[in-house]
Amino acid sequence: MLRGIRTASSNWLGKIIMALVMGVLIVSFGIWGIADIFRGFGQSTLAKVGSTEISTEQFRQIYTDRLQQMGRQFGRPLTPDQARAFGFDRQVLQQTIAEAALDEEARRMRLGQSDAETMRAIYNDPNFKGLNGQFEPQRFQAVIRQFGYTEQRYLAEQRRVGLRRQIAGTIGAGIEPPKTLIEALIRYQNEQRGIEYIKLGAAQAGTIDPPSPEALAAYFEDHKAQFRAPEYRKIAFVVVTPEEIGKWTEVSDEDAKKIFEQRRAQLGTPEKREVSQIVFPNMEEAAAARARLTSAASFADLAKERNLNLSDVDLGMVAKSGILDPAVADAAFSLPSGEVSQPVQGRFGVALVKVGKIEPGTTPTYESMAGEIKKQIATERAREKVADLHNKMEDERGGGANLVEAAQKLGLAAVTIDAVDRSGRMPNGQLVANIPTGLDVVSQAFGSDVGVDNEPIQFRGGYAWYDVLGVTPSRERNLDEVRDQVEAKWREDQIATRLREKATEIVKKVEAGGKLADEASALGVKLETADKFRRDASLPGVPESVVSAAFRTAKDGVGQATGAGGGERVVFRVTDVTVPPVDLASEEVKKLKEALQRGLTDEQVAQYVNKIETDIGTSINQAAFAQVTGANN
Repeated sequence: MLRGIRTASSNWLGKIIMALVMGVLIVSFGIWGIADIFRGFGQSTLAKVGSTEISTEQFRQIYTDRLQQMGRQFGRPLTPDQARAFGFDRQVLQQTIAEAALDEEARRMRLGQSDAETMRAIYNDPNFKGLNGQFEPQRFQAVIRQFGYTEQRYLAEQRRVGLRRQIAGTIGAGIEPPKTLIEALIRYQNEQRGIEYIKLGAAQAGTIDPPSPEALAAYFEDHKAQFRAPEYRKIAFVVVTPEEIGKWTEVSDEDAKKIFEQRRAQLGTPEKREVSQIVFPNMEEAAAARARLTSAASFADLAKERNLNLSDVDLGMVAKSGILDPAVADAAFSLPSGEVSQPVQGRFGVALVKVGKIEPGTTPTYESMAGEIKKQIATERAREKVADLHNKMEDERGGGANLVEAAQKLGLAAVTIDAVDRSGRMPNGQLVANIPTGLDVVSQAFGSDVGVDNEPIQFRGGYAWYDVLGVTPSRERNLDEVRDQVEAKWREDQIATRLREKATEIVKKVEAGGKLADEASALGVKLETADKFRRDASLPGVPESVVSAAFRTAKDGVGQATGAGGGERVVFRVTDVTVPPVDLASEEVKKLKEALQRGLTDEQVAQYVNKIETDIGTSINQAAFAQVTGANN
């Protein structure tokens, strides 16, 4: 559509027509905008929580960002239809409303968070640390830009997150899962069973005579949908990623050495010191305390007198950049080991600073860092090249060129697949081999159509463009086209039926007092055993269906389950049931208790948020929500 507008407005007649169209739209927006104001729920508002309005564009940005994050976790992008099928759209809406409700509650309670605490959280975020483990401003800026944040917007968001955590932490404080629940879950989780079993395969099903033409035709008619030819699409795509471009990007030692010199201090490991501090309200108290250190009092004694514990005093083993107060940092890194500073006027009061162990910093050589630096330079140059190619590709397509023509003009390789179904298979049943791993271009193509102007897919830091060149509709096949497949499926069903009947017969015999070993001998199969396995066990040669069935069967009980691939049947007898004692001091119980605490806390906070939403009032513009998530397409 956008390309059509650009093309239409490329000449004088098109420009006049587009001016008239846009004039009508502007007048329409003005009329409808005024009407929405009087109705109290504008089309630009998607939800209202108390006095907080969540705009349609704001939610669109949130939803798009989180959809892309989910796609990165899955290793493939999610389509709007898939997201709705997972319920992801409602989850994001509920989370956004919950965050707005907590923000309203924080304002009502007049909660606050200092700039120092916000910066501490950012400095400690591993996403912003470089090769040396230290906070890197350049990396911070690059990461937040990647997710669409400015520095001020990100700081404001982190401050809101901190206030929400204050509320959530208070609501969930002191929650303890019941001991009875912990013991019951541990027993359930650690219960062990043993079985003896036999496997029945095609040999035990006996001879299966070929079906008569009439029987095969009847089977085909009953299962015709299974053999229907799927819809196929002819597609073309072009992929441009920093990874691919970076492979042929040459970086000279001269360029790498320049970057190395610029970042030498950041690439090395900084000096670290074991730092402790006690903060006093004024200079007089600090000076009096410092004077006492020359007599019998120790630094620990001073802390104890002020009712401070180790966590209040100890800053740990830190680099100078890790100390938020510059005055304290300067004092700490000017003292020898074991010394206490004179009173230092800092941001938060007057401090006495003590230095313990000192770890010297290290400075890397260019030779040790050359490979990593060249890789970073190549990646950065590749990103710039990707952005340039993206703009050129959009310009070419906007000028009317199709995907293949645009790719040829820019020297890019366009891949054409003549026919592929929704599962990524060609008409011969083989998977298409030339689609990069993680690129879900097939499902995207099946959500589009011939002639549609598709937006590029974001992929591995770059882009993938695609066009649907043709559609071959799904159709019913006749028996002659799939006779071999029909006969093979008929035979599989016959074997499965006979094995199920044979297994049922064996179960009845063993339940009547027979022995599974005797049945195994009569059938010429091996009697096997599996001992002391849990519900989550993955046993070699024993399908999950058998493990699951064994835990539904009492001791000495007999059962059956589907074996590997469906062409096998397993008959088993439970020989042992063991419930180990519960050790409440074990590491396993501690981890379970932590998980339960998190779950109970989340439930408590959810109930609290629901109460806030009810009290302050929450409304949702369902039409705007459907428009953003694609439900009305």
